[in-house]
Amino acid sequence: MSDSDFNDFNNAQVAALPKHLRQYIVPQHYQHYTPVDHAVWRYVMRQNYSYLKDIAYYPYIPGLEKAGLTIEKIPNLQEMNDALGKIGWGAVTVDGFIPPAAFMEYQAYRVLVIAADIRTLAHIEYTPAPDIIHESAGHAPIIADKDYHEYLSYFGSIGAKAMYSAQDYELYEAIRALSILKEMPDANPKATEKAEKQVAYCQENMGEPSEMALLSRLHWWTVEYGLIGTLENPKIYGAGLLSSIGESATCMDPAVTKLWYNKYTVNYPYDITKQQPQLFVTESFQNLITVLEEFANTMSFRVGGSYGLKKAIASKNACTIVYSSGLQVSGVFTDTAYTNDTQPGMVKTTGPTILCYGNKQLPGHGKNFHKDGFSSPVGKLRGHNKPLENFSLPGLEKIGITEGQEAKLEFDSGIVVNGMVRNIHVQGVKPIIITFEKCTVTGKNGELLFDPSWGVYDMAVGESIVSVFSGAADKDAYEDSVYVPKTKTHHAKLDVATVALHHLYWQVRNCRQTQRDVDILPLIWQRLKTDYPNDWLCALEILEILEQEEQYSGTAENIRQALQTKMVQQPELRKLIKDGLYLITNPAEQKLMVK
Repeated sequence: MSDSDFNDFNNAQVAALPKHLRQYIVPQHYQHYTPVDHAVWRYVMRQNYSYLKDIAYYPYIPGLEKAGLTIEKIPNLQEMNDALGKIGWGAVTVDGFIPPAAFMEYQAYRVLVIAADIRTLAHIEYTPAPDIIHESAGHAPIIADKDYHEYLSYFGSIGAKAMYSAQDYELYEAIRALSILKEMPDANPKATEKAEKQVAYCQENMGEPSEMALLSRLHWWTVEYGLIGTLENPKIYGAGLLSSIGESATCMDPAVTKLWYNKYTVNYPYDITKQQPQLFVTESFQNLITVLEEFANTMSFRVGGSYGLKKAIASKNACTIVYSSGLQVSGVFTDTAYTNDTQPGMVKTTGPTILCYGNKQLPGHGKNFHKDGFSSPVGKLRGHNKPLENFSLPGLEKIGITEGQEAKLEFDSGIVVNGMVRNIHVQGVKPIIITFEKCTVTGKNGELLFDPSWGVYDMAVGESIVSVFSGAADKDAYEDSVYVPKTKTHHAKLDVATVALHHLYWQVRNCRQTQRDVDILPLIWQRLKTDYPNDWLCALEILEILEQEEQYSGTAENIRQALQTKMVQQPELRKLIKDGLYLITNPAEQKLMVK
């Protein structure tokens, strides 16, 4: 999305999003939601309220109100941002699954990522793809809880730095492709089968789980499928459960094992295509932060050193290393030469690389200048106990490093840098880059690492690598290299018959909202029976109005009998219809927020 098209909804959190995250935002196109879409939303939300008011962790209706949501209609993004802005959050719409790192970074910026599409009627109980029901009705209502939204944003800041493996990206693309196919009403069965096999293949060949894979497990068992309270009487707070009218009920079955949430939860993988065999219960949201902090202490961005560099090389994607001087090098790392168990003796990238400080690209050190990669030693100079970054300019001069003069630097690793000092870049009081002309760099065995004919040589200054994390330090400067999904969500073209069915849904909806034109409902029912015998949701909505208005009792009874027959003939619809009939028969239990 270009800056000219960007809409911040007058929300401070959305306005603060950097350019590299804005590229995932798509317009909501609220007018594209059909009457059937609104009926799906309303059905799910009414069922949620009926059931979740007793087992959700937070008061469901107040939570919806604080997030700018209603039960009656699909939320408008402006209304959501107006409400969420009051608690320091925002919301944007995206196209289905976005890369996990980007998803995490949005959380860190306190912006909810909401899939613009809504599940089809065929997937009303559960959708394999992200949709506006899951993201808004699942995640948004609990955002008002301060302890929880602090955890969510902190998780995002940790997750945005997690290291990936190449297999993680392959699995992400496979899952995204499969989710798109499964939501397509006209999907080729062979294509779906092929996509399912690809997901299974990726899952079976992940190798050692990456940091992101492990962190995703913690995210899944908390943000998506978390329970809170006691093992005997837990309450739901996970969005995956809150937005699934099927699994929110079955998850409380004793057959679903309940375990305490702790650091060992990271050992439990998950399968998004199946209901979960176990769930994890936390005593408090503070415990979630404690477990996250314990895991974060094992991650490359805190460990750094050889451990982090090897993770960066294995990812085969852009990562950032941070020298002890504060200098950041962002690129695709490809070499572990001169590396011991704790610290590398040298780092090397291939392809476009940028040098940064404080997450901002340094002038003259963009990816066009370092287009072919970057390499530099790490460590102390031989014979000096003090790290090079701790020398002042006069101190550097005393050891023979002065602008305009030749210098020879011998590192403990055996690497030797010999050339004319062109410039010493100081940040604050620390030297972070020494630029050489006519420079030769050799390894511990005399092998040539840099030739004078290659141009100027920028040598990074730093005794050690203190942090390694995924992605570029200045992502906006590295923008066109940010990972973008290969697939796009499919939107089927509606045929004439489907458009006509949508019009019937609209007439029923209009009748309910205006409390007029009840006389048209028996005619609509006759049309449904004749032209759309497989429909059940529109029939339920007609029955609801007739029962509430106490009119056309004969038509109402006819609809009820037809729905009960459908429950027998189509067992897959039994629970959906039964639950819908229950809410019609028990209207007193409904204290619905309608706007």
